[in-house]
Amino acid sequence: MTERRRALGQRGEELAEKFLCQKGYEIVGRNVRTKRGEIDLIAIDNDTLVFVEVRTRSSVTYGSAAESVTWKKQQKLRELALDYLRTYSAFVPAFRFDVVGIHCPRNGEGSEESKIDHIKHAF
Repeated sequence: MTERRRALGQRGEELAEKFLCQKGYEIVGRNVRTKRGEIDLIAIDNDTLVFVEVRTRSSVTYGSAAESVTWKKQQKLRELALDYLRTYSAFVPAFRFDVVGIHCPRNGEGSEESKIDHIKHAF
C-alpha cells in the first residue's frame, strides 16, 4: 500500500469517527486487531455494539466507497466480530455492522469537501 493510500484511509477513519461521535455514538475501539485481521471502528449506539467498516475513496470512477464492501469482505468482518466478541466482550445484548463510505476528493483536505455516506445495518 502506498503512503498516499494509507494517509487517505487514515483521514477517512478520522472523518468517520468524528461523524459518528456527532451522531451520539461512543467509540470504544479504533483499528482493533484480532487473530484474523483488523476492525476499523467499534462503537456503541444506545445499547447496540456496532462494528464499523470505513471505506474511503478519492474518486468514484470504480463506484462508491460503500459499494466496495464485497460479500467476501462482509464474511471477513463477521469472523472478526466473532473473534472480538469471544475475546474482549462480556454479554452483548445486540450488535450490528455499519459501513461508512467517504468520498474525499484528492484536491480537498477538509471535511467540507468530503461526502460521508453512513449505512446502518449494512449487512
